[in-house]
Amino acid sequence: MLLALLILCLLIGLALVPFGLPGLWLIVAAVLGYGALTDWRAVGLVTITVTVGLAFVGEVIEWWLGFRFAQRYGGSRRSGWGALLGGLVGAVIGIPVPIIGSVLGAFAGAFLGAVVFEYSYARRADTALSAGWGAVLGRVAGTAIKVALGIVMAAVVLFAVLRA
Repeated sequence: MLLALLILCLLIGLALVPFGLPGLWLIVAAVLGYGALTDWRAVGLVTITVTVGLAFVGEVIEWWLGFRFAQRYGGSRRSGWGALLGGLVGAVIGIPVPIIGSVLGAFAGAFLGAVVFEYSYARRADTALSAGWGAVLGRVAGTAIKVALGIVMAAVVLFAVLRA
């Protein structure tokens, strides 16, 4: 029963990631909960360290790629910062659409942040729009990488639990 609950939490965590919700951190919480409930027999320090580390790396990569892609698509460092800040604000504020509002908000925020910051610097609409598009592509790539890291996290956890 406890293993089934763990697997359910892992699947829900994976499903939350594409929606911009903290799915990787749900996986971490599930690992900690499972470990506590089983007196740490199946989940040890290595498993916890790996899952927390991968969750942290996933968050950093997701935000950094928006920054980097805005620059790759012709924007300045300023557009990269706009993409980063706009994506954060957009995810928090969200768009009033149930379930996917935070995802849309993060994409819209990254785009608008990169566009506004770049336009305030270069005063060229074409460059600003290109940087905004790059920021959106970076967020998409970051989300895909986070899903992949979530799958790795789930595999590490299941391997540790089933091996014990």
